[in-house]
Amino acid sequence: MPKKKVVVGMSGGVDSSVAAYLLKEQGYEVIGVTMQIWQEENSCTVSRNGGCCGLSAVEDARRVAQMLDIPHYIMNFRDIFKKAVIDNFISEYVSGRTPNPCIRCNRYVKWEAMLSRSMEIGAEYIATGHYAGIRKLENGRWAICKSVTDKKDQTYALYNLTQFQLAHTLLPVGGYCKEEIRKMAGELGFAVANKPDSQEICFIPDNDYVSFLNKNGSMSESGNFIDRDGNILGTHAGIQKYTIGQRKGLNLAFGKPMYVCEICPDTNEVVLGTNEDTYSDEIICSNMNYMAVENFEQCKNVTAKIRYGSNEFPCHIEYLGKDMIKCHFDKRVRAATPGQAVVFYQKDLVLGGGTIIRREVQNP
Repeated sequence: MPKKKVVVGMSGGVDSSVAAYLLKEQGYEVIGVTMQIWQEENSCTVSRNGGCCGLSAVEDARRVAQMLDIPHYIMNFRDIFKKAVIDNFISEYVSGRTPNPCIRCNRYVKWEAMLSRSMEIGAEYIATGHYAGIRKLENGRWAICKSVTDKKDQTYALYNLTQFQLAHTLLPVGGYCKEEIRKMAGELGFAVANKPDSQEICFIPDNDYVSFLNKNGSMSESGNFIDRDGNILGTHAGIQKYTIGQRKGLNLAFGKPMYVCEICPDTNEVVLGTNEDTYSDEIICSNMNYMAVENFEQCKNVTAKIRYGSNEFPCHIEYLGKDMIKCHFDKRVRAATPGQAVVFYQKDLVLGGGTIIRREVQNP
């Protein structure tokens, strides 16, 4: 019986490197692929980039592939990355929302584009080094499930994958903790065994997203800081510089801590209030993706994450339609931010999720 072919997205990091090793050990025919998503043509500029965008990532992945005796290729996804991730990132900030580019990259580049290209060369699966698992449920649906370690669990960033994508995905490191993966890489002699995890947005390696937006001509003009009653408090430097819950960088003295509690792109205003004003007990969500269930009409006793790395909050869901729900939290949550994802869980399973479009306070 011929081996099943799997394309492993190798970012040059330790997780995807060990993922390729584990799959080869399991008997798959493994092909390593590094995505070309950087936008610059100048090799010196590209080589300075970190994460999965730099030339150093390509070289690290290639060296691991040589050690594993597997083929390694570069796939060019620059155009789709710009359209689906970078352009969306810019337009979301212009609209007063705070985007999550990694979630869009996972859905439209690492999965949609890479899976399509991989199947063209005869692969049945793609794989990555994400800390999560995949399970086929009794209802016939595929779902992401939590990894063995909450510390590194990456299910939040994968909630938007489709059923087809999940059916053709392998996540081999989800059964390990990070320390085990690094130890394994060290024993295998991988030079990337102790390579630090990338923390920045890959296309903004210096983490200065405001300069990035300014460079791309997307910074709004200054406008007014106002309080919740509409009183003018001062002048802001452009709505893209702020996000819900922000305290630092306001450059105003009030004699007490003040926080961003709303961004109004239509009027170019930023609403400030107390820390208490950043809390809400309901959020409206759209752009839903259903994973473990076909919809949320019958979902009870669920929890929700409103940002990567946050705690899960008990809640119940009011079904407003196939593409819109209202989430009622048992206790108010801080800084639910339009543009960010909300992901719903039932124990270790991802039920699905969507995009926060509005937060509401019913019990001030």
